[in-house]
Amino acid sequence: MPKDIATSDRVRIDKWLWAARFFKTRSLATDAVSRGQVQIKAQDIKPSREVRLGDVLTVWQAQVARTIVVTGLSEQRGAAPQAQLLYSETEESQQQRALQAERKRLAPEPAQAIAHGRPTKRDRRDLQKTWDTRWSASIDRE
Repeated sequence: MPKDIATSDRVRIDKWLWAARFFKTRSLATDAVSRGQVQIKAQDIKPSREVRLGDVLTVWQAQVARTIVVTGLSEQRGAAPQAQLLYSETEESQQQRALQAERKRLAPEPAQAIAHGRPTKRDRRDLQKTWDTRWSASIDRE
């Protein structure tokens, strides 16, 4: 067992999510829990809720749900290999994430395909101007 894994049987969920490297800062973890993006046993929780060994969490990140089982507790953020020892993702969750990634690859969001984003006011004027000065077969040009 790594030395930074706590021997206590309970840790605040926001501290645990930060220590397990699901979120970059503890405040981001707290905000996610407050918004309902983290659930224990399919129930919304508060950031002060304590997580225990064996709890089943559902963590939503980037519109993807991960179902994980708590296998270790820690209040300190350590190296990534140590953080991975704090949880295990269920087999169904891994399959679901792989399926969602494949769907996203095959049918990407149309808004993501726009290279330069929305046209600016100047771009719209230029588009309208070029339409007026375009060559047309109906206009006799000499």
